[in-house]
Amino acid sequence: MNNYNTLINNLDTLELVRIRENIDRYIDMMTDGSKTPVDALYELSQLEINFKKDAVIKGNVKVANFPFLKEIDQFDFGFQPSIDKGKIMDFITLRFLEKTENIIFCGSPGVGKTNLAVSIGIEAAKQRNCVYFITFQELISQLKKASEENRLERRIKWFCRYKLLIIDELGYQKMNNESANLFFNLIAKRYEKSSTIITTNSPFSKWGDIFQEPVLTNALLDRLLHHCSVININGPSYRLKDQLQSITAEEG
Repeated sequence: MNNYNTLINNLDTLELVRIRENIDRYIDMMTDGSKTPVDALYELSQLEINFKKDAVIKGNVKVANFPFLKEIDQFDFGFQPSIDKGKIMDFITLRFLEKTENIIFCGSPGVGKTNLAVSIGIEAAKQRNCVYFITFQELISQLKKASEENRLERRIKWFCRYKLLIIDELGYQKMNNESANLFFNLIAKRYEKSSTIITTNSPFSKWGDIFQEPVLTNALLDRLLHHCSVININGPSYRLKDQLQSITAEEG
């Protein structure tokens, strides 16, 4: 086996995918003098670095468990004028993560709360932060199961390892004492250590009805709101907008 074939095998063994794909082209350019060896090696290494960086970003986004992939440039701020676009774009810089601040999006169903939370989460994942998305109902279900199986502490630690935890749809159902305490324990463990984004259709004045325990509700809000930006969204539903557009198109 000659050195060229050995080189190709070595690149395959080392999983240098982009260098392997482009090596022949760069050998030709070095041979005809259009690339110096240093320039060729630099460009090949840069191709590989960019490829691996993109793979890490895609991996981080994939494991974050997002229900869909919509980035902030896909959000229609014009349809929802009550939202301060400047504030949202500041969240996209991820300064809130560095300050371990929380974000709570409040508003009726369909106004874009989950879309904004996902967009922020995607940006955080792209910057190599550990991010996880979960609905409130699924979160409580997992914590209950862990408690029943005597592994609650381990499960809470698992959720606490994420620099950003996104909890979607808080407020669609009332909690019993066990569920309320499980959620409080998680929030208390994450308090001032990592950031949490929550979307809810219920104003804070109604949270006592959801958790059915005034003292616990106050303690929960105290920890969530201590370092927190609250975004109230008052406007029409995006889903209704899409339906109306569809009906209009059919009638036209």
